[in-house]
Amino acid sequence: MHNNKISIIVPTLNEEKLILQVLRQFEPGLKDKFNLEVIVSDGGSKDSTLNFINGYADKVLVHKENYKQNISQGRNQGALNSKGDVLIFLNADTLISDINMFFDKVLKVFEKKNVVAIACPVKVFRDEEILKDKVFHFTYNNYVRVLNKFFMGMGRGECHIIKKDAFIKVGHYNEEMYAGEDFDLYKRLKKIGKIVFLKEITIYESPRRYRKFGYLKVFWDWTRNSVWITLFKKSISKDWEEVR
Repeated sequence: MHNNKISIIVPTLNEEKLILQVLRQFEPGLKDKFNLEVIVSDGGSKDSTLNFINGYADKVLVHKENYKQNISQGRNQGALNSKGDVLIFLNADTLISDINMFFDKVLKVFEKKNVVAIACPVKVFRDEEILKDKVFHFTYNNYVRVLNKFFMGMGRGECHIIKKDAFIKVGHYNEEMYAGEDFDLYKRLKKIGKIVFLKEITIYESPRRYRKFGYLKVFWDWTRNSVWITLFKKSISKDWEEVR
């Protein structure tokens, strides 16, 4: 078992279709080997999400207030209730390519004291990938790599890997942001330490948003929110449409 404890935080909202395959990645032997805890932070699901996670999550946090929780609030709740020295925020439609290598590489990189966070490539589920997915994600992943190396910090929301002390130091996710909170957090992290783009690990996600809206609209939404955050420190989007 590793000395550092790792907290996997998965925000959910009506994720009954995909949540089981996400949580099943973290089987008991893996939890023991890498000293993992799995936290599900649910935003108030109305489907069967909460019925599926019994036995897979070590902690389940459920939003019961009479307002809609955004993903920043859900992630922060998970972090506040975590015991880990390393926080890994995964969306509820993501899979890790080589899970043992993933944790080995993350822990190795975090041995360097000046590293505060890790970004990594994201691709579409292999069995659903088509040519436009390959082209877009190849381009966008390299854009993220270059931003982290030469300019501001950047992490794709599908997977954030952060040292907890750095996460606390920069003040968590901005809960006023309904989009672009990933860009905003990594920008702040970059100011206090190094962000490593770890190309050896890959996160796979569902293409559901790209299929519904198309890459042009998704990219436009990302871009205008990142510009708005840079200029005005707030997102232009007031909601982020749920796609299930």
